[in-house]
Amino acid sequence: MSDASFADGDPARAAGKVALRADDAEGLGVISALMQDAVGKTVDTAWVPTRRIFALVVNRFRWETAEGADAFERCRCGIHAENVLAVRATGFDPEKAQEVFELLSIAFEPGEDGTGTLTFACSGGAAFALDVEALDVCMADMDATWRTETKPDHDEGA
Repeated sequence: MSDASFADGDPARAAGKVALRADDAEGLGVISALMQDAVGKTVDTAWVPTRRIFALVVNRFRWETAEGADAFERCRCGIHAENVLAVRATGFDPEKAQEVFELLSIAFEPGEDGTGTLTFACSGGAAFALDVEALDVCMADMDATWRTETKPDHDEGA
């Protein structure tokens, strides 16, 4: 078995692209569920303080097409948060510019007057914590999908 490449993507299947925006807990829950098990590299993350944006690009597992499927899909997906005042990355090795991470969830802990902390929790206890002035998160699939034989395993007993 070999990994898929972007050349394996089928433009005809690109019609099912997802693009969402969340400015409340309910919307963020939907984005978090869709982004669960996305895989990325730290080199594909960026904070632009002058624009107050934190962004990352990942390979998203397409949960919305997985139920009952014989083959599974991933796609390149961009996600960004606006109104970002500060970013803290914990649990990552600063010596590894291309460290791989798996996104587990995205959560918002509200503060005063709409401010709060937006946390991108990753496997192994790593996380990106963003101090935000207001909750504003957008995600969008960027490319055609490609097939993958593996489905992330969420063993309830583990």
